[in-house]
Amino acid sequence: MKNSLATYRYFLISVIFLSAASAVAATIAPPKKPHSKSRHLTESAAAQKKIARSKHSSRTTATASQSSRTVVANQGKKGRKRATYSERLYASSFATDQVLGDNYAGEDPIVRAAAIEALGNMNGTVVSIDPDNGRILAMVNQKLALSAGAQPCSTIKIAVALAALSENVITKDAEIQLGKYYRMDLTTALAHSNNAYFAAVGQKLGFEKVSHYAQQFGLGELAGWNITGEHPGIFPSSELDAKLGGIGKMCSFGESISLTPLQLGALMAAVANGGSLYYLQHPTTPEEIASFTPKLKRNLAIGPIIPEISDGMSGAVEYGTARLLRTSFVEEPVLGKTGTCSKNGTRYGWFASYANTDFGRIVTVIFLEGGRPTFGPKAAELAGHFYRNLYDHDYFAARSSTNSLPAAVTTSTVETH
Repeated sequence: MKNSLATYRYFLISVIFLSAASAVAATIAPPKKPHSKSRHLTESAAAQKKIARSKHSSRTTATASQSSRTVVANQGKKGRKRATYSERLYASSFATDQVLGDNYAGEDPIVRAAAIEALGNMNGTVVSIDPDNGRILAMVNQKLALSAGAQPCSTIKIAVALAALSENVITKDAEIQLGKYYRMDLTTALAHSNNAYFAAVGQKLGFEKVSHYAQQFGLGELAGWNITGEHPGIFPSSELDAKLGGIGKMCSFGESISLTPLQLGALMAAVANGGSLYYLQHPTTPEEIASFTPKLKRNLAIGPIIPEISDGMSGAVEYGTARLLRTSFVEEPVLGKTGTCSKNGTRYGWFASYANTDFGRIVTVIFLEGGRPTFGPKAAELAGHFYRNLYDHDYFAARSSTNSLPAAVTTSTVETH
């Protein structure tokens, strides 16, 4: 009897222990995933590949987006780490008050209206000049046009090309060796704004000669005659430090130089008229218009070499960096030079040009400043709209018969005023 009772108790304890262990195991063990036919229907092998490609594409897009904001400087030696830097631009490319405060009583109304319409809401200035006498026909956003200026970027290449041709350092057709298998001539270098070419030309010229011709061309001095508020810009008295690029960087990017729209306009006018560097004058009253007399600053000995750079400036418009101009204006020949660079968080966009028509010429400098939407080709595009507006108002044809400005030229030896 006692053995039976003990056996019964042992059996009861075992049952209780096994029940508790099962309960604990059920609590700890993870539940089995139910078999789902719908998963296999919606995520077949092809679907899985598609999802994988989509994930890869997203990663690639993110990487590309990041790369578009980061400029990678490859130091060129295998195994060496690449240095990265980001161009951060803070200025705005747009404005709504460009004409605020402008004095335009003595300007040509057709030219001014065309310039305002072409500039639109871009943060910039338009200066138009009659190259045959130095009269400013329109100056939109005069506060910016008369300011201290900005780095000229690649527009400095016009002055460098004229200096190098004058010194017989280069010729139009002779190619310069830029690499082991890489050569280029002047026309191609101007049309495509090749920096290596002009850095090499600057090295051949040297700072002393570059400085001499820059002063002859009016850099670093007032371009206008008694124009209130005008600044003279800056041309440095010494060569840029070699660590910063030296004379090569000065001649390809305009580094350490500050150029004003009026200075660039005066030089381009001298190219357009054959070598006469006029003081720019900005009439502000009807009386000043009636008594307008051109004032010659000096004659530049560039007449024979102007044809040497003309093909390059024409090429810039036809197939080079300024070709956006031709999207809106193809009726008359235009010659010009773009420039794009940035400094201290602001990007600059330059375009200096002249329309060379059978009925006369007009020089136009467009200077923009701002962020990423600002660059030289954009300034060229705006110039196309400007020339389109003039053409649609028969401006070029009208000039041949209605230009009543005095033909006499008063030569002045005054260099500062």
